Amino acid sequence: MKAFKYLLILLTCSMFAQQSIEVSFVTKTKIYAKTLVGLNSFEFPFYIKNGSFTTEKGNIEFTYSNIQLGQITSANTFNPLKINVFYKNFNTVVILDNRLTEMFKIDFNTIQPFKDITHISTGNDNTIWLFNQNNQQLENYDYKTNTTRVQTLPIQGEILDLKSNYNFCWLLTKDYIHTYNYVGSLLSKIKNTGFTKFVELNGDLILQKENQLFYLDKDTEILTELKIPKLLIKQFLVTNQTLYIYDDEYLYQYRLKTD
Repeated sequence: MKAFKYLLILLTCSMFAQQSIEVSFVTKTKIYAKTLVGLNSFEFPFYIKNGSFTTEKGNIEFTYSNIQLGQITSANTFNPLKINVFYKNFNTVVILDNRLTEMFKIDFNTIQPFKDITHISTGNDNTIWLFNQNNQQLENYDYKTNTTRVQTLPIQGEILDLKSNYNFCWLLTKDYIHTYNYVGSLLSKIKNTGFTKFVELNGDLILQKENQLFYLDKDTEILTELKIPKLLIKQFLVTNQTLYIYDDEYLYQYRLKTD
């Protein structure tokens, strides 16, 4: 009987031992940007400022600007050799190399059947994941051959965010967190309890709810709060177990302790 009680105590402790994930402060850097997008291999930020997409390498600044397409809606640097920049007002995506030189321009207004794009993310090879508002479907689009490789079933609800790596794609709606594999099969559908943005880390997700961040383990689907200081979270990203938070003035760097 005593052994059973001890076992019960141990199980209870293991279930509730990690109610939050600790972070340790590393440094903070002042930056001047409208939107933080990512980090390059030298850990210099990619950012959007004054209508341009910009990064640095050493003392050299690289900038891409296309005044004819107006303001940049979003950019994705998951593949630094094929960065995609999205201009929603002109329904256009531009693919850049690592020096921010234009490689491809995809004007969806001139492509049949017409696609009305609201969100994009990086795909495998020469593809991008996109959400087509016309048919409410997530698509994997090959911009070199102008073909749709994958098309999901229609998705209901307001689309909030879209992220991907080479094997999976995650779509955040107002109601659910959807996970798809590279062939467009729905792997999971988790209730959204107020999250508005997220980033991906080796298949796990870090989600934002107001000024709080939560870690979603891909294997257990358990949400754990990150124990971070009280900051304005304008943008955040994570790479190599390091969390970056931009508060519109400083870029804060924290080490994640997820083990």
